[in-house]
Amino acid sequence: MPPDTATIAPDACYLALKARDARFDGCFFTGVTSTGIYCRPVCRVKTPKRENCRFFGHAAQAERAGFRPCLRCRPELAPHSVVWSIQDASYILAHQAARLLDEPDIWESMAPTPAAAPSVEQLAHKLGVSDRHLRRIFEAQFGVSPLQYLQTRRLLTAKQLLADTSLPVTQIALASGFASVRRFNAAFVQHYGLNPTQLRRDGAAASGLGQAVKLGYRPPYDVPALLGFFGKRVLHAVESIDGGPGSPAIRRTFRTEAGGRAHAGWLSAEFDEARCQVLLHVSDSLREVLPLVIRRLRAMLDLDADPKAINAVLHASFPEGDGLRVPGAMDGYELAVRAVLGQQITVAAARTLAQRMVDRFGEPIDTPFSELTRLFPAPAVLAQAGGDALGQLGIVRQRQAAIVAIAQAVADRRLALHGGADVHATVAALKELPGIGDWTAQYVAMRALRWPDAFPAGDVALHKALGVQGSKQPAREAEAASQAWKPWRSYAVIRAWSASPVPAQPQAAPKSIADNVRTTRTMR
Repeated sequence: MPPDTATIAPDACYLALKARDARFDGCFFTGVTSTGIYCRPVCRVKTPKRENCRFFGHAAQAERAGFRPCLRCRPELAPHSVVWSIQDASYILAHQAARLLDEPDIWESMAPTPAAAPSVEQLAHKLGVSDRHLRRIFEAQFGVSPLQYLQTRRLLTAKQLLADTSLPVTQIALASGFASVRRFNAAFVQHYGLNPTQLRRDGAAASGLGQAVKLGYRPPYDVPALLGFFGKRVLHAVESIDGGPGSPAIRRTFRTEAGGRAHAGWLSAEFDEARCQVLLHVSDSLREVLPLVIRRLRAMLDLDADPKAINAVLHASFPEGDGLRVPGAMDGYELAVRAVLGQQITVAAARTLAQRMVDRFGEPIDTPFSELTRLFPAPAVLAQAGGDALGQLGIVRQRQAAIVAIAQAVADRRLALHGGADVHATVAALKELPGIGDWTAQYVAMRALRWPDAFPAGDVALHKALGVQGSKQPAREAEAASQAWKPWRSYAVIRAWSASPVPAQPQAAPKSIADNVRTTRTMR
């Protein structure tokens, strides 16, 4: 279901609301005229009458219409709406602008001064259009201005921190992107009619594992498959995976830089599959950058994916992959280094090299988890590492140069590897570095930049899964077949990788690569 107001079908929304269908969580919000409240489709309150319901594609639209967020279902917990198109230029521009406004990583770069709010002028400059054109396109698409959209995002972020953590109000205001507590309080009262402290919940962060927040997602979600992917690549001392029954979890150390300061700590993400949510715990040392940590974790676990839209394109070719997500990364720089280590070798061999690098260059850190004792080596550390030091770890010379180049580019701020980065410009910049080819750049785009249409056409495992490894130009055949999977080719890659290898014995020639994928899956 498209999230734009003009394309929402009210009767269909009401049916999803009555069923409390989690598949539509975040796809629309319901404003109830009799209460002045807007809710998620999964809200457990008594279903309102149809004539009292108004439906909105975005929380900002509901708030502009005068509705306040429900304190029970909490709209800030809903997964974001990630929509992609490869046809309508205005549609692409508006949604790219919204995507940038959702990224705390780049708020600072779009603000005229460090303490100010991101400006429409800077946002338009990033997108290569005039601010007037951006406002016109954005309002036509979403029904609100870019700043209204950003204001709602900030307020909902603050609302979540107020309800789920014990952070001081001053710290919440700044972490949510407000320039001052006075502006934060004024905006909160104006929009919600409440003082921020009225949203405090008793014992919100009483856990012994630091601050805790809830993050929603839409089913189906194949949690074992995602944790299995991470588990095959786990680096001891940096991360751990608990994929057993009960509360599957992933834990790791994490370092980031924001506001000119480095922040390091740990996080623990536990899946509550019955409620379609993840419970995130973070260390006190990451309190000041909690919105950024939340956004990075949502990207790492692909919590904002819309399975309905993806499966509409991919289900025919990959019928068993409806719950698969694209594994992301908390740190794009780390992912890029590990991608270089994995060039032309097995996953196990790449993990061995990365483990040696962590043991040699990783900084020690204290955590409440005995298995988490180190941070992944910082960019500045690897940028200064000599070829001899990396060579002693078993890393060949070409990969040494690529790792040092990536580390230097990130340390010098010439390269940003997160969901708010310009995909095509970043892919081009990566390919200009020594030792970085199309496979590595596409892999980084898929997992670090969160580009849903990345496609490493030269991947050998992908060729085997698609049954083209024996052809003269397997990359070209894979690329041609992938056109039918746009704009979700990253998800197609994950689904193809999860398939069993094509049987070695002779088989009847399939009608197409998609038929080959289906045949492969049914013969497992």
